[in-house]
Amino acid sequence: MHPSAALLVLSPGDDVAVARGDIAPGQRLQADGIALIAEQAVPSGHKIALRKVAAGQRVLKYGQTIGQATQDIAPGEHVHVHNLAMPATSTEHSLTNVYQATVPSQVAATFEGFVRADGRVATRNFIGVIASVNCSATVCKQIAQAFTAERLKAFPNVDGVVAITHGSGCGMGAKGEGIDILKRTLRGYADHANFAAVLLIGLGCEVNQLTPLMEELRERPAALKASLVIQDAGGTRATVQRGIAQIDAMLPLVDACQRTTVAARHLCVGLQCGGSDGYSGITANPALGAAVDLLVRQGGTAVLSETPEIYGAEHLLTARAASADIAAQLMARIHWWEAYVRDNAGDMNNNPSPGNKAGGITTILEKSLGAVAKGGASGLMGVYRYAQPVDTQGLVFMDTPGYDPVSATGQVAGGANLLCFTTGRGSTYGCKPTPSLKIATNTRLFEHMALDMDFNAGGIVDGLESVSEAGARLFQLMLDTASGRRTCSEDNGLGDNEFLPWQMGAVM
Repeated sequence: MHPSAALLVLSPGDDVAVARGDIAPGQRLQADGIALIAEQAVPSGHKIALRKVAAGQRVLKYGQTIGQATQDIAPGEHVHVHNLAMPATSTEHSLTNVYQATVPSQVAATFEGFVRADGRVATRNFIGVIASVNCSATVCKQIAQAFTAERLKAFPNVDGVVAITHGSGCGMGAKGEGIDILKRTLRGYADHANFAAVLLIGLGCEVNQLTPLMEELRERPAALKASLVIQDAGGTRATVQRGIAQIDAMLPLVDACQRTTVAARHLCVGLQCGGSDGYSGITANPALGAAVDLLVRQGGTAVLSETPEIYGAEHLLTARAASADIAAQLMARIHWWEAYVRDNAGDMNNNPSPGNKAGGITTILEKSLGAVAKGGASGLMGVYRYAQPVDTQGLVFMDTPGYDPVSATGQVAGGANLLCFTTGRGSTYGCKPTPSLKIATNTRLFEHMALDMDFNAGGIVDGLESVSEAGARLFQLMLDTASGRRTCSEDNGLGDNEFLPWQMGAVM
């Protein structure tokens, strides 16, 4: 490898460069017109100082502050947790608005989807068995498990029967944010376009009563929506048998659904990153952002989330908010999180996980700057609370925790019919009823976990393709997946246990 190819400088004037591969002590390097000698070993994806940085000075990467030097840093030194920390600063959004309306694409993109009676479009054709409370979880699972691949062979258009279970629904207040979030999340799943039919099951005495939930669901044919209460049905085995009979009656109706050609504007894509590394903000996230911009030009929707993981980079979103009110809504959620963390004796900079740090990410500022790239350059058109139905086209933001299963659950409840999940360390997340694409940040990961990764963005850092080229390739994969191409997580049987609503409030 030529010395100049060993390092990546992401923005002119950055104080650090990123190692393309492992760097040995004493290795001669060159980047941004600067000649260096590595003072220590620098792992792949980690940072090396390009110039002298004094203790207390802010350190730039992406042309943005990622932290503050805790000691003097010499050129060629490894820059990480031992000499870089969060600066003492408060968040504020950009005072300069650079929002530009999206120019629609002149070439229409399409996919093959299931058009529902209300006009919404599904990317999968599942039947859902949904628990109102943890007490009905086993019954839901036993009903779903009865519908094996062998039993479903006669119904080729049915993607499966899925049990949606959770650990809540009782032992909580009958009013307040906790029960509101749970109801909103369950309602979002029960109404999801990817569920052609649903069977909801309760115990009978729980706080989260089944009847009010059923009354709030969207209209659909009576034969495709049913409920059972274990205490009324005669107990566990009687409920399981009745549930199986009800699903049997639904199967022919669901199997009658056929894919048809629809416009790409019917895609609602949840954007996730997990197991991030030092390449996430260089390859996979920008490539996903480029794909998002193509989707938005088609009239589609992308949902950026994980509020703790945009912390410190929120100014990049408020700067392109479609209105001052949208920018203020985003900042209100940021300030809520600051108070929430403070009240629970936490720290916003606690977010980068041990795996993130091993991969080269030092502070939440650095992680957030890379994470925001998933949203591309499109304008911010709306801000939603957790699991709220997303009814705006374009790039929107949903307030969720950074914990991937909780965040993705909220996005799917909001209507996401496809998930795009970037990872540098190797996440294997699946999320029925919505397919989840895994986007590897580096070629080593893509090859090492070949049966879990759907897309390799590592060609960007390898010098084989540009961000825009990778984005176009990813956008086509999104359309193919929406049309029925199976993801690795689907082939691996993932997605039955990942439903995890955000649990708030006291457990009593």
